[in-house]
Amino acid sequence: MATNLKIDPALLEQAQRAGCFRTKKETVNQTLAEFLRHRRQLEILNWEGKVEFFEDYDPKALRNR
Repeated sequence: MATNLKIDPALLEQAQRAGCFRTKKETVNQTLAEFLRHRRQLEILNWEGKVEFFEDYDPKALRNR
């Protein structure tokens, strides 16, 4: 899908050099993927204090059933 975007050329060039990307397309795709990965990681931080752990949980014992 072709999309026209106005991207800051200096920012694009900086990202391309930092990531050692060959093309602008590769730079944009990889940068978007990294952005989304980072956002998902930030969502995990919101779980702090909300996940319940069980002290007696033993995953090895469950395998021997």
